[in-house]
Order: sequence, then C-alpha cells, then structure tokens
Amino acid sequence: MELLTSQRKSLVVLSLALAATLLLAASKTRTHTLARPEFDALPPIILWVWERPENLEFIDPKRFGVAFLAQTIVLLGDDVRLNPRHQPLIVSPETKLIAVTRIEAEKTSGARPTLTEAQRDRVASFILKTLELGNVRAIQIDFDPVMSERRFYRSLLEQVRKNLPQNVPLSMTALASFCVGDRWLDDLPVDEAIPMIFRMGPDNDKIRGFLAKGHDFREPLCRRSYGLALDEPLQAPLEPSRRLYLFNATGWKARDLIQFQQRTEQ
Repeated sequence: MELLTSQRKSLVVLSLALAATLLLAASKTRTHTLARPEFDALPPIILWVWERPENLEFIDPKRFGVAFLAQTIVLLGDDVRLNPRHQPLIVSPETKLIAVTRIEAEKTSGARPTLTEAQRDRVASFILKTLELGNVRAIQIDFDPVMSERRFYRSLLEQVRKNLPQNVPLSMTALASFCVGDRWLDDLPVDEAIPMIFRMGPDNDKIRGFLAKGHDFREPLCRRSYGLALDEPLQAPLEPSRRLYLFNATGWKARDLIQFQQRTEQ
C-alpha cells in the first residue's frame, strides 16, 4: 500500500513536471503570434498599390491604409539590383502607409542568386531605407521563396527586424499554401504573414474548398489578416477581427470600395 502511494506520488510529480514543460514549450512557440501595439493600430482595411499612378485622396484614413510598392529588388548571382518606385502616389497626410519591397530571385538566366550574407545585408539595407519615406508606419516584404531560398529569407527577416525600431511593425506576404500545411513560417520574427487568397494557381480549388468548409489557417502568423483580390471573390466565412489587404488589378476608384462593401454585407 505504501509502495502504491509512493508510486502515485511519483506519477503526480512526473505529470506536473511534464505539464510545466509542455506549458513552457507552448509559451515559447506562441510568443511570435503577439503583434506589437502599433500593428493593431493600423486601419482595418489596407489597399495594395502596385507600380502605377494612384490618387487615393478619397479614402477615409481611419478605415483605410495603403501598402504601396516602394521598390523591387532582383537577386542575380552575387548582385542585388534595385528598382525603386517610379509612379506617383497621392494620399492625404493622415493616411497610414506601409512600404512594400518586392523581392524576385532570377532563375531563368543561369545567374541564380548566391544567397550570401553580403547579399542579405545589402537587401536588408535597401528595405530599411524605405522607412525614411513619408508617413511610413510599417514595413512589408513580398517574396515567394522556393525551398532552397527559405533559410536566406529567414535570415533576411531576422536582420531587418533586428535593425527596425521596436515600434515599427514588420509584415510579410505568404502563399496561402504556406499557411495551410507548411510549417516553415513558424516563429518568423514578423507581426503577420498575410495569406494571399488569390492567384493561387494549382492550389486554388483545394484552398478555397478548405476555407469554404469553415477551416482556418493552421499557421498562427496567418491568422491576423486576409489578402484578397476584388476580381476573385472568396466564398468563405471570414473572421471579422482580422485585417483585410485588398488587391485591385486596375487603378483604385471610390466605386471599387463601395462595391466591395456591398458585396461583403450580403
């Protein structure tokens, strides 16, 4: 009887120790999902603005922000080629801006990127420079890395985050497939990974069906926002607390936002 009681006590102690270990591990893996307050202060709807002339003085800056393409960076061999924005963007002084850097890795010319630390540091410095543009409140990186580029991308994000002011959110876009079943996004040093639920190619039907059934993205970083396109309506329930990033294949007009609001209220 005493032996049995002793064994039970040992089991209880072991169980408590195991529970504490799991709790500690869980807290470590969940810390990356906590966004900084400045991220939560951004407007609930962000309009993506790519390389074309745009006049967005008509938007309500309390409801809409603007994520504009500030530059495109091409990785070519050991080189880093910078193509800054050339088209004008007109917004009201109150509009909160997110500076977007698009990264492309050359894969067709035979000069595949070397992905060295020196190349990473040059890319990071260009990205950090966009913070000096007027009224920029956050930084966003748009890159679709293949498997062999993921380590480089992780290192780049860590480098940018380390050198950004603590009150500046860091955002990234993510292929929707990364958010459903691919764990490589886990613990990246970003405030959000925006699932791009449009132009999904071969994954389109699978992911749309997954969301239409009420399932959610498995990656916590992907549960803070949605990336949607006006010309590809999503027939799936959306979590109302999440920020919307809207893509428009043509220039933004006031009627686009009115039609989008009418469609979402139906």
